[in-house]
Amino acid sequence: MAGKALDGIPLDWVRAFEAAARLGSFTAAATETGLTQAAISQRIANLEARLGAPLFHRGARGVSLTASAEAWLPHASAALGLLRQSAEDIFGTGARALTIVASASITRGWLMPRLTRLKMQGRLSFKTLMVEADEAPGRGIAVVRYGAGTWAGLRARRLYAEELAPVAAPSLRQGDIAALPRIHVTGPRAGWSDWDGPEEPGAGGLRCDSMGAGIAAAEAGMGVLLASLPLCAEALAAGRLARLDRGSLMPGAAPWLTARPEDIGQRQWDALKAAFCDG
Repeated sequence: MAGKALDGIPLDWVRAFEAAARLGSFTAAATETGLTQAAISQRIANLEARLGAPLFHRGARGVSLTASAEAWLPHASAALGLLRQSAEDIFGTGARALTIVASASITRGWLMPRLTRLKMQGRLSFKTLMVEADEAPGRGIAVVRYGAGTWAGLRARRLYAEELAPVAAPSLRQGDIAALPRIHVTGPRAGWSDWDGPEEPGAGGLRCDSMGAGIAAAEAGMGVLLASLPLCAEALAAGRLARLDRGSLMPGAAPWLTARPEDIGQRQWDALKAAFCDG
């Protein structure tokens, strides 16, 4: 009977169920699929009628999965994911528009210099990442995250191995590094306290909210920066910055290219890795 219930079942019905069940909302499923909420509701109702069993408990506060639907959801998600992945691999039917979300510093200092390596058709967009936690995954979206590379449910490939070292404008190269004003960068990277111990209370110095701004300040002669060497490699090669110490920090955290498997096809993922990932 179960097999006959699924004979000829429209795939759109299953897609509507899977999206609503995964997102916990008919409204969210409608947004993701580009349908109306009424269309999602009707397709799920049709599926329930075909299966002969309810899939959602409907109430004033929203919907929740029945026990049977909760057990079926991972199988439905896996089946749709396999269909999507196989179609992309064989026919190249991945998302035609791809968006890479990254900090302005990484976009300018790492991604753009390697953009000519990217072998991919379709529209490509870059979006500046403001707060990582606010960037929800979505179809055709890859996000550069800073960390150890362990994010549940995400593909992850390191862009580069992070390395930090003191740099400054060449005019400051002969100065005592301890006497130079320090440029601090807020955020997840290691900082001066990891280089030579905690700062004294009330310590001065310029503070920037991005590595890109810190590099610009260092080039302008504002002081010494504990810089990401991969991001300032071009400035070092061009002579706009100089290393003040041959030592360096190699923190465990680094920038990683990430995406959900269902959002970016294997061909697109391989193209992104080949273009941007040296780590």
